[in-house]
Amino acid sequence: MSSLYARLIGKTPRFDFIRLRFFAFGITAVLILGSFTSMATKGFNFGIDFAGGIVIEVKTQGPADLAKMRSTLDGLGVGQVSLQQIGRGNNDVLIRVPRQPGNDKEQMVALTKVKAALGPSYDYRRVDLVGPKVGKELKRDGIMAVSLAVLAIAAYVWFRFEWQFGVGALIATFHDVITTFGLFSITGMEFNLTSVAAILTIAGYSVNDTVVEYDRVRENLRKYKSMSLYDLLNLSVNETLARTILTVSTVFLTVLSLVGIGGEVLRGFSIAMLWGLFIGTYSSVYVAMPVLIYFKLRPGGNAAADKEASRSAPS
Repeated sequence: MSSLYARLIGKTPRFDFIRLRFFAFGITAVLILGSFTSMATKGFNFGIDFAGGIVIEVKTQGPADLAKMRSTLDGLGVGQVSLQQIGRGNNDVLIRVPRQPGNDKEQMVALTKVKAALGPSYDYRRVDLVGPKVGKELKRDGIMAVSLAVLAIAAYVWFRFEWQFGVGALIATFHDVITTFGLFSITGMEFNLTSVAAILTIAGYSVNDTVVEYDRVRENLRKYKSMSLYDLLNLSVNETLARTILTVSTVFLTVLSLVGIGGEVLRGFSIAMLWGLFIGTYSSVYVAMPVLIYFKLRPGGNAAADKEASRSAPS
């Protein structure tokens, strides 16, 4: 353990990250195509924020009997009601009632029916009503927020460095955002406003790591005039590796605690953030850095990188 610490923290390691770029590009392609396929075929499990309807959080006096509750609510004629146990105990239940045809008056009628059917023995912790117009506006605003955030990140990196770095950051951030959308689609986790907040946080975290590595690349471009771009990118990743590991480890412990004790309301956010830690670190090293080879930061950089890769490849 002390030997590993000394290698990663005490001095600059010499891992050949760039050599695996083609394998990494393949993984990236699979993740993005899989995400788009799932979004196109399966879609999202939209929460009350986007789909509209009624969400009721109740607490029972004893262990919740979901079968009995479902049987009671199915006969109310308010559509397919879904029930889900939440929290650590077995007496907290989340009830979702579909949007009822009509205006807010019809929604209140459905809510009254549900409360009357369940009886007075339930403690109503939360009741949310969202109309279709509000849900549509929130969808539009959520898409706009994510799109503008990704473009603003790329513009910032472009302005601070050069256009090649801006394109690299745009590709890496796009990769992180799309695969996080794919995570929600594939797993069927509820997608709501908290999920949008998680995606925006992931984009910010990912570009922070990318900017640190890009800054080291810029420094090394000035410092090592004759070093091949292949070696320079590897050196830059290795020099920032200790910082990356320490940052990820610290944030990982925080997010892990949210997953364990954050409750059902933060469950989707916490899982998305946990995914974002790994995918953001991966994209910074294996997406944002290798693509710089193909933007000719130095004359002949691509040819030199391919020559170096073939020379370093195992026989």
